[in-house]
Amino acid sequence: QVQLLESGGGSVQAGGSLRLSCAASGRTLGSYAIGWFRQAPGKERAFVGAIRRSIPATYYADSVKGRFTISRSNAKNTVYLQMNSLKPEDTAVYYCAAEGSTNQYDYWGQGTQVTVSS
Repeated sequence: QVQLLESGGGSVQAGGSLRLSCAASGRTLGSYAIGWFRQAPGKERAFVGAIRRSIPATYYADSVKGRFTISRSNAKNTVYLQMNSLKPEDTAVYYCAAEGSTNQYDYWGQGTQVTVSS
């Protein structure tokens, strides 16, 4: 099975940018659709966006559309979440997840904290 590790989180002021990475080990990341999720304090985990397995099609939650971009590097076995024009409401722990054979997100990373100050 695949193991996922997120990195790139940190603290930034509103309007700033961060790029999160989701690095895979154990399996080729290109074999999976990869989703990004986030969980803010006191809230349920929410879908942010995803990239499909075999084609570079992406889709996003309305709250991040136009500001966030997901891409993948098969050579580096990594998926990225580029976050621009960050807002305080983007503050959350961000997780990447891989979609398994059941078309559910079966494999999860440990998360990385993003904090956006006003």
